[in-house]
Amino acid sequence: MTQSELADKLNLTRQAISRYEMGDSFPDVSILVLISDIFGISLDELIDSGNPTHGESRILSDVALGRTSTVDSIDEIIGLAPFLKPSVLEQLSATLQTKGIDISNIIALAEYLNDESVVEILKRTDFSFLDDKLLERLMPLLDDRSKGRLFQMILDGEMDWHMIRVLLPYMEYMYSQVEAAVVEGVLPWEVLKVIREARVEAHEKAKKTEIMEQHNEKEII
Repeated sequence: MTQSELADKLNLTRQAISRYEMGDSFPDVSILVLISDIFGISLDELIDSGNPTHGESRILSDVALGRTSTVDSIDEIIGLAPFLKPSVLEQLSATLQTKGIDISNIIALAEYLNDESVVEILKRTDFSFLDDKLLERLMPLLDDRSKGRLFQMILDGEMDWHMIRVLLPYMEYMYSQVEAAVVEGVLPWEVLKVIREARVEAHEKAKKTEIMEQHNEKEII
């Protein structure tokens, strides 16, 4: 069967079939069901031929057949995330919310989830793996409520207060709250130095951005 013939049967383009064969993209789960019917093989045989893990194979089979699937580990859905519909990811992620989750895995999955789901998963996250670099990667993915939760964890002593240096560029509106926490003795006085340094860095960054924009405008002219 040619790529064009298979594409016609699946109501797809020949280029889409080519990308599947080359491994550059992955069929939607509904397409997997059609492919298994066309070639006369079971869905399990088709999915297993791609060498997925046991968990990935089970999830794909459940989703393709319209069954509710469960997840034992976030690793099982990270590899599948780009190929699953958002509604399916929301359902799978919901099953993880009762388990401790490595923060680095949330970063890998967050771009495929809406903010609400990220917030819910964060409530059950294992932050023992969190360091400055991971937090820096995480911050752009979070909404204000999630950022506020991280700040509260610092106030509660669940996170190192030095992490405030990473939070502040994304939470300038919380400078006054940080200062109040210092005055009340919740945070050490050293935090004020961090605030001053963060403000200087933000000012310098804004100044550099302005200079670059002016330079670009001159080049365009």
